[in-house]
Amino acid sequence: MSFPRTLGELRQSPFSEPRLRDRRVKDELRDNLVARLRSKEQVFPGIVGYDDTVVPQIVNAILSRHNFILLGLRGQAKSRILRALTGLLDPQLPYVAGCEIHDSPYSPICRHCRNEIAKHGDQTQIAYLTPDERYVEKLATPDVTIADLIGDIDPIKAARGGHELSSELTVHYGLLPRANRGIFAINELPDLAGKIQVGLFNIMQEGDVQIKGYPVRLALDVAMVFSANPEDYTARGKIITPLKDRIGSEVRTHYPATVEEGIVITAQEAWTRRDGYQLHLPKYVQEVIERVAFAAREDKKIDKRSGVSQRLPISATENVISNAERRAIANDEKVVVPRISDVYAALPAITGKLELEYEGEMKGADHVSRELIRVAIAKTFDDYFSGVDMRQIVQWFDLGGEIQVADSAASRDVLSHIKTIQGLMEKLSALDVSPKAPLESQVSAAEFVLEGLYAHKRIGRNEERVFTAGEKQPKKPEQRTYEREEPSRGRRPYN
Repeated sequence: MSFPRTLGELRQSPFSEPRLRDRRVKDELRDNLVARLRSKEQVFPGIVGYDDTVVPQIVNAILSRHNFILLGLRGQAKSRILRALTGLLDPQLPYVAGCEIHDSPYSPICRHCRNEIAKHGDQTQIAYLTPDERYVEKLATPDVTIADLIGDIDPIKAARGGHELSSELTVHYGLLPRANRGIFAINELPDLAGKIQVGLFNIMQEGDVQIKGYPVRLALDVAMVFSANPEDYTARGKIITPLKDRIGSEVRTHYPATVEEGIVITAQEAWTRRDGYQLHLPKYVQEVIERVAFAAREDKKIDKRSGVSQRLPISATENVISNAERRAIANDEKVVVPRISDVYAALPAITGKLELEYEGEMKGADHVSRELIRVAIAKTFDDYFSGVDMRQIVQWFDLGGEIQVADSAASRDVLSHIKTIQGLMEKLSALDVSPKAPLESQVSAAEFVLEGLYAHKRIGRNEERVFTAGEKQPKKPEQRTYEREEPSRGRRPYN
């Protein structure tokens, strides 16, 4: 499609002056959101678990034409939501060609653009912006200055153009003016210095700012959105009260409410499509990985204020698949099927995601992570085998049986040993694994059963992954209760 290239052609096009002159970017977001709601389309594709909580609040903020902030712990898709806002912008937006702040051809705020239109009239050249070009994001750090965000006086411009330093023609624009007629996002807002936050709310409310002592009027058309961790988490700074007061809506994000939601997010984000090998990722392995994060969020040894990012199960899943892939390559297997032992091999993707409390620091991240995996295995095992009689398998170990299931061992070698365990293979039907399933799937399922019994301390396992009989708990001696003997009373003598 060819678009108008001059101001005269633009006036006769769908980008006409009556349609665009007074239409602000927040009106544009609102109009496109209303159209999406009417068509029953998903507002934020790819955002899982927020349909009944976060998304309705963001929709209300956009319908209200608010600047808003997303408050939540790390790994709660805050930045992803902010970037998804570009989906509510028009596919094309005309602006005066060559303008640094993408000025509207119908109501320019830039002195340079006003001069160009006055000089060339309907022959003024027009260019177009895509939605992605209208999104500007800045990570807040303590060293950010007003010059970075708003702009600074450029003495070279003043010298070459013969302008006074107070002239707006001498300003070198910062990120915020360059986001004019678009969305400006600031991540980790509390890290921004207080005086810079003052400059932001001045722009938001009054539309002006002082640069090097010279007042500059910038009637910008910007939708401002922010993200931050809750104030009780970050010790690096806080949001100043006047700025907080000018942010229209405060939306709280959260972690997935259910394991199923977490699995969907992890499957969406993790790199699982590997070249050269067929991958089968069992559902119970996915559940164990996801429950590690859930267990960590409840564990007293993990810092609640820091949170446990959803990146933990994503990174762990990638490591689990990689360990299974390494085993398949080494043993010339055609199907990559992760096992529970691969979850333990993914410890490097888990330990770095945990912020430990004092008790956790004393035990160490590796020990805490192993305990979290064990808890996750036990809960997942209960989902599949609650009420199932496992006494025959336990008895096999109690009678002296033992078996090694190394994470690097070939499936064909492990399976020949596993089949000797009485009653084990019959239990795999609960995992939808039949005797005709690939060897790799049978071994993975059988190992899950053994790991589940170990997690419940019904059998034992050492560091070399040799499964043996569990330690017998010493029986407590029966405490016999004796009736207190009443002291014998002598007969009262008669007088």
